[in-house]
Amino acid sequence: MSPKKFLKLYLDDSNQCISNMVSDPTLLSLLFEIASECLNRLQTGNKLLFAGNGGSAADCQHMASEYVSRFLIDRNGLPAIALTTDTSILTAIGNDYGYEMVFSRQIEAVGRKGDLLFVYSTSGNSQNILKAVETAKRMGISVVGMTGLNRGKLDTMCDFIFKTPSMRTPQIQEGHLIAGHAICALVEKQFFQPTIDK
Repeated sequence: MSPKKFLKLYLDDSNQCISNMVSDPTLLSLLFEIASECLNRLQTGNKLLFAGNGGSAADCQHMASEYVSRFLIDRNGLPAIALTTDTSILTAIGNDYGYEMVFSRQIEAVGRKGDLLFVYSTSGNSQNILKAVETAKRMGISVVGMTGLNRGKLDTMCDFIFKTPSMRTPQIQEGHLIAGHAICALVEKQFFQPTIDK
């Protein structure tokens, strides 16, 4: 297979995944529900938390920055924290308690009842993510799971579960980014420029 053909096939896979997202009314309704939940939590003075590993850790930082800084419009910052960024905290917890505790320990420290936690796991089985969900639920923190079509333990643990319609990690992560942007765009619009349109 030529490099150009390989590139086209890769882009075709990504394009098909996004097309499947756009054409799925159930998935679109779910994104609306998640955005509404974010809006409700932020309007009542709570915050958004984000946790994930590897590329998903980068997604967490990306999404937290969109809320804290800005996305599509100039406005005040919204409270969001990526639990993936402080190397001293991550390495201290990993050393003292084990890597599976790196997010749950932070949730114990900075999470509050009424917050909303986004957890990213393409497999749905990352141990530190599962521990984070357990801790969040115990504290009264609702959870949005971001995963793919792989059947994982995360599927039944979250208040909301968004599944990119793919079983391939790159496409799953691409779907998470687009879904995260769409949610943020709607939250930002409704928080700062609310309309009565449905």
